[in-house]
Amino acid sequence: MTETQGRLLAISDLHVAYTENRAIVEGLRPTSDEDWLLVAGDVGEKAADIEWALSLLSRRFAQVVWTPGNHELWTPREDPVSLRGQARYEYLVALCRRLGVLTPEDPYGVWHGPGGPVTVAPLFVLYDYSFRVPGADTKERSLALAEENGIVCTDEFFLHPDPYPSREAWCEARVALSEERLAACDPALPTVLVNHYPLVREPTRILRYPDFAQWCGTVRTADWHRRCRAAAVVYGHLHIPRTTWHDGVRFEEVSVGYPREWRRPGHPPTGLRTILPEKPR
Repeated sequence: MTETQGRLLAISDLHVAYTENRAIVEGLRPTSDEDWLLVAGDVGEKAADIEWALSLLSRRFAQVVWTPGNHELWTPREDPVSLRGQARYEYLVALCRRLGVLTPEDPYGVWHGPGGPVTVAPLFVLYDYSFRVPGADTKERSLALAEENGIVCTDEFFLHPDPYPSREAWCEARVALSEERLAACDPALPTVLVNHYPLVREPTRILRYPDFAQWCGTVRTADWHRRCRAAAVVYGHLHIPRTTWHDGVRFEEVSVGYPREWRRPGHPPTGLRTILPEKPR
């Protein structure tokens, strides 16, 4: 197949309920007709906002690839779409398919542009509270210690796991499904793994509130970047945009975050991050 001249770009945590962030999304444009865009979750909370953003981006980019963040899976009281848990996720998958946006439920695409070919694998694995507070040997103890420090994630009120009995049970099912699909990928190709949460715990070490890490992933994915021959791992959620390296693999945190965060002096510029072709180190 002939190599394209586009770029594989990424962004996450658009949070378009904020007027300032909506303006950022309106300004996102490809550099060529062949650019792909990876959207690593937290587009917004309301179904209409998510549809607005993904519809706009899918018209501009050759291919948009989306994976959900925790905010998309919330069931806000003011959202006319009152679906919960798996049903809400399936609603968003159907929305994406109408727009031509690839999701974790679709066959993985292959990027044939500069830096390729690579399998682009959007993942949806949630978290299971295994990034526990130091000294906590159970989820319950970890949550209690965090609450004592004033840390409680809004997911505890708005992210419902239905029909699973818990968020960690939903996570376990998603991990199993994702492992099966990743194992079936072409072993001759490297991958770009796209997930809302970091696949390893290390990036959470610099959180301002370390207790929040338990809502940021699962230890079950700690070796996926090695097992899956990852050329890069793309994630968001932490609102700490940066590049780190783990076992020689490049991890890109690509979030925009909230206006109060990206307006801080010294904060990295908001916007699209180039995943491929990789810039020389």
